[in-house]
Amino acid sequence: MGILLFKWLFTVLHPFYVSVTEIKHDAATNELQISSRIFADDLENVLKKQSRRAVDIIHPANRTQTDSLIAAYVSKHLVITVDGKAVKLHYIGYKIEEEAAWCFLEAENIKPFKQVHVKDDILYAEHPNQINMIHVILHDERKSTKLDNPNANADIVF
Repeated sequence: MGILLFKWLFTVLHPFYVSVTEIKHDAATNELQISSRIFADDLENVLKKQSRRAVDIIHPANRTQTDSLIAAYVSKHLVITVDGKAVKLHYIGYKIEEEAAWCFLEAENIKPFKQVHVKDDILYAEHPNQINMIHVILHDERKSTKLDNPNANADIVF
């Protein structure tokens, strides 16, 4: 009983900090479709800290301004290279689903590739225990990896 109580208290007092990013290649359009799931409160807190102003991503007073803040943050902390070439990511928008903010990006003119390098240090400065999961899908083949702060780089080979 004491061990179960300790495990429960440990979980409650030390929450998990995890983001999940999926990078999917669409062969029909030669696009990368990227979605990043980030806890909304964590994302909101980092945006407040960086912009030094009130930010409410769930009920934004100015959606365009909030999108701009999120786009700037994600583009700085999520960098993708395909077969040695930097990929220009275009921020599409975000949506709130339960406790998560789903951020959507895309990259055009990306042909099927052999290697993807991902730098993902989303929320690393805020949470020493941050974990960022990466999933890359190419030709219906899915490869995944886990990045533990401070490790922010992953190479995925197909």
